[in-house]
Amino acid sequence: MRLGVFGGSFDPPHVGHLLLAQDAVEHLALDRLVFVPAARQPLKPGAGASAAHRLAMVGLLAGDEPRFAVDPVEIERGGLSFTVDTLRHLRRRDPEASLLLLLGADAAVLLPQWREPGEVLALARLVVMTRDDRTAATLPAEIRALAIRGAGEPLALAARRVDVSSTEIRERVAAGRSVRGFVPEAVAGYIAAHGLYAGAAPASHAAGSDRTRGPHDDESDRT
Repeated sequence: MRLGVFGGSFDPPHVGHLLLAQDAVEHLALDRLVFVPAARQPLKPGAGASAAHRLAMVGLLAGDEPRFAVDPVEIERGGLSFTVDTLRHLRRRDPEASLLLLLGADAAVLLPQWREPGEVLALARLVVMTRDDRTAATLPAEIRALAIRGAGEPLALAARRVDVSSTEIRERVAAGRSVRGFVPEAVAGYIAAHGLYAGAAPASHAAGSDRTRGPHDDESDRT
């Protein structure tokens, strides 16, 4: 089984995450893609919504797509979320699976700062999601060497240019503006029903400092 691992804060999950997940399933021939919402990420400030709310919203994002799954392992584990611990969990659960770790290009270059980067790249093959002309071959030599000694040469996945970010969505909700088209209808309904982000303070639109895991705003920070 080819299992994609797509983690992040998902605060909230949005259409950019959904399109990335769908592209990964199709272009990487994944049997399943598992979303892994973080409890608390070492290189990122606290999330706007609680872990329980974020987990519920990711479940709504995944919907009834049979190749999507949501794993609450990091939220159930609590504390800081370290990718190496999650990959070990997935490996114990399915020893025969080929794990592919999806990361945005900005997060991938920070892998040496993560906990046990060599073990991360031994447990899962790195897939770099990019929105420009960068390829896996442009990764720093240190990362490529770790990957090659581990699960294999990094792969590149061209990501769609979807100009949506979780930060912008939180700010739009706080300002009383519509998020229609930014998130699936089920997620928008959940945000409204639970009053999430209504008092969110304005934040920088800078990308996260490490991790999903993804080129869309603050899903790129993890260790």
